[in-house]
Amino acid sequence: MIGQSGLSPGVLVEIERALKSHELIKIRVAGVARDERRVMLDAVCRATGAEPVQHIGKILVVHRENPELRKPAAAAPKPVRARVAVKARRARPTRSGRR
Repeated sequence: MIGQSGLSPGVLVEIERALKSHELIKIRVAGVARDERRVMLDAVCRATGAEPVQHIGKILVVHRENPELRKPAAAAPKPVRARVAVKARRARPTRSGRR
């Protein structure tokens, strides 16, 4: 969230941290006019290397791809299925008592 103090270095550090772990983030901007929010969106994108995705009301959405999050996970070994002996079922009597 960007508050009344504006786009401070501390806010940029938090945006950077969020982009490293999530790639796509929403930023809420409080107490700023629409034109100023557009300028802030451009400033955030320039400072972080992110791309603007959306600007709706007081919400700015930015995206920056993180190649570390895209690394394929090591293939886990397939589980071995144990063979289970299956018992033959007896025919159960129906409600009327017949088989």
